[in-house]
Amino acid sequence: MLMRTDPFRDLERLTQQVFGTVAGPTVLPMDAWREGDQFVVEIDAPGIDRDSLGLEVEGGAVTVRARRPELDVNREVIATERPRGEFSRQLFLGDNVDTEHVRADYRDGVLRLAIPLAEKAKPRKIEIDRGDGHTAIDA
Repeated sequence: MLMRTDPFRDLERLTQQVFGTVAGPTVLPMDAWREGDQFVVEIDAPGIDRDSLGLEVEGGAVTVRARRPELDVNREVIATERPRGEFSRQLFLGDNVDTEHVRADYRDGVLRLAIPLAEKAKPRKIEIDRGDGHTAIDA
């Protein structure tokens, strides 16, 4: 069997074993959409223990925090591509959402948030007055 040796890859692996990984800013990838009278956000967090997830709502912002544990230092690491440590993601929702009734569910490595619209942000019908006290048109 022919094996190719790459001294730079071997040095990178050794550096990762000694100092850990520095993969740049780590984010939790997400999708977000509007579904009726609520926003739905799904955040990928595979390998995250549910007990390490945190969700805070303050004003019009939702902050998600997660932690993926470090690898056992006694293991011989062959490859490490998944980021480890602390993660956070902040969503700025403004004042058009009802932050008192945010729901969260974590299943199969996906954190799903259901964020209802505030009553003031929901579409509503406004009656137009004719000017003489009678309603002329419903808009």
